[in-house]
Amino acid sequence: MSKQQNWKERLGTVYSTDQNFNYNYNEETEQQTLENNKQILYIKTDNKQRKGKTVTLISNFIGTDEDLQTLTKMLKTKCGVGGTAKDNEIMIQGDFKQKIKEILEKENYKTKLH
Repeated sequence: MSKQQNWKERLGTVYSTDQNFNYNYNEETEQQTLENNKQILYIKTDNKQRKGKTVTLISNFIGTDEDLQTLTKMLKTKCGVGGTAKDNEIMIQGDFKQKIKEILEKENYKTKLH
């Protein structure tokens, strides 16, 4: 279906009587992944609102969701635990701050512990 025919994307839009008016569609462009050595990832542990369980949070990742998932999978595999990623943040189960710092630095990421 063409963009012109997809009226649901234009709901709530006020139309113009101008013959030359052309509706601008808001297209979200996915952010490009920065090179590893240009990223600064913040690593911290957290147990708030997690029923006392500790997790390691890696934040400030700049890149595509696919690259975030790939990095998450690699960290979960090397730590031997579960985890998840969303909103440019990785959550690894357990306290692996130091181990994750070493793994990320081997992959040329810059890291800061919090």
